[in-house]
Amino acid sequence: MSVAKIIELVGSSTESWEDAVRSAVAEASRTLRGVSGVDVQDWTASVEDGEIVEYKANVKVAFAIESEEGEGEGDEDEEEEEDEDE
Repeated sequence: MSVAKIIELVGSSTESWEDAVRSAVAEASRTLRGVSGVDVQDWTASVEDGEIVEYKANVKVAFAIESEEGEGEGDEDEEEEEDEDE
């Protein structure tokens, strides 16, 4: 069974909304393993002097939760090695 976690992020770009989404996904992928999807929630922009100067995308990013199985494995081998050294 697999489980995914979803986080909300805001990506930004001076070029386009698509680049803002790419920015959010790229940043999430730098710190999270198993990013598997993105859902764009909202598009916004900052305007100065009648021109868009920054595009923003509010997104939800999904990534897999890793199992903790195997945690503690190998401890028995370490104990056996210590006993052999005595």
